[in-house]
Amino acid sequence: MADYQIFADATADLCPALLEGLPQIQVIPMDIEIGGQWYLYGPGGNLNIRTFYGLQRAGNFANTSQIPPGAFFPWFEPVLQAGQDLIYFPLTTGLSGTFQSAQMCIEDLREQYPERTILCVDTYCASVGQGFLLREAARKKAEGYSIQELAVWVQENSLKVCHWFTVDVFDHLRHGGRVSGAIAALGTALQIKPMLHVNEAGRLEVAGKPRGRKRAIAAQLAKMDAGWRPDLGKLVAIGHGDDPEAAAALQEAVLAAHPDAEVIIAPIGPIIGAHTGPGMLALIYWGDNR
Repeated sequence: MADYQIFADATADLCPALLEGLPQIQVIPMDIEIGGQWYLYGPGGNLNIRTFYGLQRAGNFANTSQIPPGAFFPWFEPVLQAGQDLIYFPLTTGLSGTFQSAQMCIEDLREQYPERTILCVDTYCASVGQGFLLREAARKKAEGYSIQELAVWVQENSLKVCHWFTVDVFDHLRHGGRVSGAIAALGTALQIKPMLHVNEAGRLEVAGKPRGRKRAIAAQLAKMDAGWRPDLGKLVAIGHGDDPEAAAALQEAVLAAHPDAEVIIAPIGPIIGAHTGPGMLALIYWGDNR
């Protein structure tokens, strides 16, 4: 197997089901504030998903912070000292400056370890979509891809990962400045479940405003029906913001329409959940209608 280490950050929501039997991906934890207290989410952290969504449901809003350049050193440097190369796949630059922070660290490390290959490749993906892409990256590494080949593969395939998700409540989108207070109030009154997607620039974009959860799920399925490319991969990921029942309902609907789909359900963690709130439901697949 190629001698390099894959890194991701806590936004990737890499649950065990996504990485079972595949090479290790090291996940860098991230800071999040909720209820007036700062927490660390990820390996070695002090915040779990259930506690986070419980705090949100109690009326608290969360704020996130990108990883500063200095925070990468304790993760990257031991790998380089051990004689390995590394490649980092961060949250899309369309939503965060974490990529730029990592690049600042990497520039310093390249001077200290000129014999090592150190790469940072934008995923143009977020949350379970990011984890979905990294699952396949880990599989390519297991197949023997070199670090350079893997970088090229991710660059060529990241925009084939289609993210379609619905948000159950407007409050957290409003808090994060994604929608205005007036739109949030009207949407709540009309029971609108906004459908968003991660576009080709890696940014969030509103794609529809279905009313009610059933119509929202139908809208997601319609997108998959129109764009799914099982020839690229039959894996389908369903992400949920602490709502396993809704995720199970979406899984049932996906399998009824596409019995050959390989569906994995994954929880959406606090970093993305800070902006989408409890009840968020995501549908991720390989396709051509990003």
